[in-house]
Amino acid sequence: MIEILQLEEAATLAAIDELSSLFSQCVDGGASMGFMAPFPPEQAAVYWFEVAKSVGRNDLILLVARLNGRIEGTVQLGIATPPNQPHRADIKKLMVSPAARGHGLSRALMDAAETTALKAGRSLLVLDTATGEPAEKIYEHLGWVRSGTIPNYALFPDGRFCDTTIFYKQLA
Repeated sequence: MIEILQLEEAATLAAIDELSSLFSQCVDGGASMGFMAPFPPEQAAVYWFEVAKSVGRNDLILLVARLNGRIEGTVQLGIATPPNQPHRADIKKLMVSPAARGHGLSRALMDAAETTALKAGRSLLVLDTATGEPAEKIYEHLGWVRSGTIPNYALFPDGRFCDTTIFYKQLA
């Protein structure tokens, strides 16, 4: 059974070990998520401490997916936008552990992110993803609109260049 939870700052801090292990697995598995391999959980923990602070400042909403009682996926909703963009939010760092893929966690997390965004008064969502990777197909399947592709935007964890595709979704 999939359970989607919104974590507050204290709950994020309490889940640092699980979140760090998840993030490490994804990056070391080749996911282009802003970090280079090898990416040990100790380095990932530094990232999650910053996420917890952002959650505490209400700059970020953190959603996690539990499967069989363990955090196996997560997504973030960036709501710290400029004053002229109060209707927009950014989807960040959708990740599902390699062992839990194929169970619908990505869809459940994205559905929850959309519902949460609407509750927060956000009607336009934006995200970017590595071009040609499985996540690109997930977003298309979920009704996201491709805006364009930027060549050589980032690097994969192994150092190869990575094109990035920008997507958006109008919720209301």
